Amino acid sequence: MNIDWHGADLSNGLENVAVLIERSSGVLTFPEFQYSPDNIQGPGCSTDPSEITLPGCSCLSHSCFTESCSCLQTHGQAYDSTGTLLNLSRIDSGYCSPVFECNALCSCSDACSNRVVQRGLRLRLEVCSTKNRGWGVRALEAIPRGTFVCEYAGELISLEEARRRQLAQRSEENNYIIAVREHAGTGSITETFVDPAVVGNVGRFLNHSCQPNLFMQPVRVHSVVPRLALFAGRNIDAQEELTFDYSGLYSNQPPAELPSTQSDAATQASRTDGLQRKECRCGADNCVRFLPLDLSILN
Repeated sequence: MNIDWHGADLSNGLENVAVLIERSSGVLTFPEFQYSPDNIQGPGCSTDPSEITLPGCSCLSHSCFTESCSCLQTHGQAYDSTGTLLNLSRIDSGYCSPVFECNALCSCSDACSNRVVQRGLRLRLEVCSTKNRGWGVRALEAIPRGTFVCEYAGELISLEEARRRQLAQRSEENNYIIAVREHAGTGSITETFVDPAVVGNVGRFLNHSCQPNLFMQPVRVHSVVPRLALFAGRNIDAQEELTFDYSGLYSNQPPAELPSTQSDAATQASRTDGLQRKECRCGADNCVRFLPLDLSILN
């Protein structure tokens, strides 16, 4: 059955705000997938992301305060009173502080300033066609720096399943798998693999850019499994396309000139391990010419 998605709510009412699809006469085929605003447990994943595994605070006030909240005392304050992410000066260094929100076991109000990502989508976004990169997402309203935009949600899968899917993928297919690695502070590394190809949300349509306006921040809410939240790295204008760096890096400062060594490295990277890297068409001044490819999944 052919469905005319143009102008419809992509989330079918599952989000707080309708996710629109551009009304156009383009020739792009809209992908078939199941919309889910949250991560779901996929093959090889031993943890149910909907299971509550983190302790809650006993605050009875409208919003939590560091002086009395066990969540904030344990994990630190991540947001200001408006829900804007703090410590944004660290994102250009490639380092993000851990973020833990109050959860379903907490006594504080749902309006607590330490509840941001769990409230879901609050901004008006539109899935749109792009000139040469297929589908993309644009903002329908201005977005201030530090604002939560959306999650990159999908199936939580194991490393083995991520490897199997990537090796089975045809060259013309898009690779949606995101691998996030976090240092636990004791020398160990936590890995999270999310694939929104079959089950996912609006985040699956976000394009890569070597000079993005969003950055990814793992946020833990009810579970030790992080939610991959995307925040505005700078002020974003209405009608501007939303992008993030698939490699997990973030930089808004374009170099005056792309070094020849970087260009040579990118050319070599296109043939790494015999795999054909896909061309990057972001158009940024610091573009490295090829989309990121996480070779550690394949090794």
